[in-house]
Amino acid sequence: MISARLYKEIDVMVDISDVNDQVKEFSSKSHGSSELYREKVFVRGENGYIPLKALIKKIEPLESEKDLQKIGFVFESYEFHPSEEFSQWFQEKFSRKLARSQEKNIAILYVPDNSSILDSIEQASRSYETLREKNILINGKNLPVQLGEWYAKCVFGLKQKKSTSQRGFDFLLGDSRVEVKVSWGNTSPAKGVKIKKTLVQLSDLCIVIYLSFNFKIREICILDSDFIIRKISGKGHTIFLKDVDIAQYFFSKSSKHIGKVSNSSGLLRFSTPELAMRIAEMF
Repeated sequence: MISARLYKEIDVMVDISDVNDQVKEFSSKSHGSSELYREKVFVRGENGYIPLKALIKKIEPLESEKDLQKIGFVFESYEFHPSEEFSQWFQEKFSRKLARSQEKNIAILYVPDNSSILDSIEQASRSYETLREKNILINGKNLPVQLGEWYAKCVFGLKQKKSTSQRGFDFLLGDSRVEVKVSWGNTSPAKGVKIKKTLVQLSDLCIVIYLSFNFKIREICILDSDFIIRKISGKGHTIFLKDVDIAQYFFSKSSKHIGKVSNSSGLLRFSTPELAMRIAEMF
């Protein structure tokens, strides 16, 4: 549920309650005679949805999706997470069924329930700690990797689409393809964070999310893919990103890529206290 909170970004001011009001008003009427059903980005509110294009016309400070991402909105690909609620809403408001050809192009902007998510993360952290102490859990790949990718999507406003070059999906930051790599642990692997050379070559940027054992972000590093290929040696088809080679680009030490952050408040909330203290002054 979206609460009414006020956010200010220099000369841009967007009130989430205004978003909810516009969603409610739009969803109270039929729009079967309009062409808005062709839109690809919809914003979810407390009482339905509204095309982003229509929302921008109604709220003066709102100029693009980036203004919503700054206050906590996150992109969700409809193709990856189909919603019966949205398909029913779409049919009711536009008097037509949502075509399969449209589904793969639609994205939903919404505010996640961060309080519940963080509560669940804390519970998971306690459970994982018990399992580690009992020597039951020795591989934390699935949850940390997916959580780290979700963090990256929230913090940087990444979009997802099905990959044309491999199984799975690609992350996009604007027109740039992004490879997200997650490292889980209170320290980096001795050999460095392992990443496939082909994935680096297929991307424009690489975002490395370092998660501590408590599932909070302890560090972030963004590198240009061509820099990795030129400057960092690999072994066969694998590249190892060692701290000694890339630490100078960590967010805690460099503000070079801090401008790519769409949701600074989300980044601070998802970070460990140590990282949050180091980067807070950059925003």
